[in-house]
Amino acid sequence: MTEPLGTVEPGIVALLAHARRVPSEAREAFADRAALIAHDPRAILVRTCHRAELYLATDGADDRSLSLAGLPQLPAGGIRLEGLPAARHLFTVAAGLDSVVVGEDQVLHQVRECLADRQVPAADACPVPVGSHAPGAQRLHPVLERLFQVALHLGRETRSWREEPPRSLADVALDRIVAVAGPLPGRRVLVVGAGRMARLAAFAADRRGAHVLVANRSADRAAALARDAHGETAGFGDHVAPPEVDGIVLAIGGPWPLSPGAREALLADAQPVVDLSSPPAVDPATREALGDRYTSVDDLAHAPAGERRSRRTRVERAVDGAEASFAAWLRVRDRVPAIRALSHHAEARRAQELER
Repeated sequence: MTEPLGTVEPGIVALLAHARRVPSEAREAFADRAALIAHDPRAILVRTCHRAELYLATDGADDRSLSLAGLPQLPAGGIRLEGLPAARHLFTVAAGLDSVVVGEDQVLHQVRECLADRQVPAADACPVPVGSHAPGAQRLHPVLERLFQVALHLGRETRSWREEPPRSLADVALDRIVAVAGPLPGRRVLVVGAGRMARLAAFAADRRGAHVLVANRSADRAAALARDAHGETAGFGDHVAPPEVDGIVLAIGGPWPLSPGAREALLADAQPVVDLSSPPAVDPATREALGDRYTSVDDLAHAPAGERRSRRTRVERAVDGAEASFAAWLRVRDRVPAIRALSHHAEARRAQELER
């Protein structure tokens, strides 16, 4: 099934699936379908742990043809925005106001990577399925390119006001472990994965005084991360049992392999498991058996985002300014064809007068 563009004013359409409203499996399925048209100049996909957002440039009826005729249908809970509200949403995302951790840096990195290179997929903060980026991507439509440039400028500006050390989703995951296991100094934390989010979790745990263990499909990458986080490696695969730890953070692309014996050992223990993978790395039956000990990346999306009101107000005003600036650029851009037509017409009349 497809989502028709319908009749909209020239500008932008955003199809949004967020963890607050769309479960991980449905969100990832939408993102996989959206990636099939993400090579089109009139489309760009922002895909993170908590969001799958497809932005489209709509310059008239012609944009409802070609590959955009196969737009993915929004899953239940998805939102469609058109025009300036769609642009404002991206500005809010880039400024970090729509994140679990207000002002976190990872989402800005992801927006930057979307614009920087659509042909070579960059490493995502959260693991996503291999092959989710369409090959043969072309340069963006001017409206989308300008939209993302304004969003990146806004994101850099608002983060320059930050006075406190930056926090990430990994810090929120560790907060969940602290709530169950107590303060981290001297505790053992297992980080499963070696990508960007796993590195953030390992470094954050190390800073808090925890002893970090790293498990990953690639033993070399696990060893490198364990060395950087002043920890040690742990076994990975369905032939090894999880080590005795006080908390587990998962950040991998794919299922977490557990043998029946390892699963029984995990369920018999009491440590919290925070799964930052999307879709979840823990199978549904194990999730249910873990009960309150298990926290998914979607669960974290509903966590309250604390931030000083004064700074948040300042960021919101910056978003207002970015929206006004982008709207002004759109108005000028729309006038250029008319100005050119008038110029050509005047030149033609001048030529006729000279000839006469």
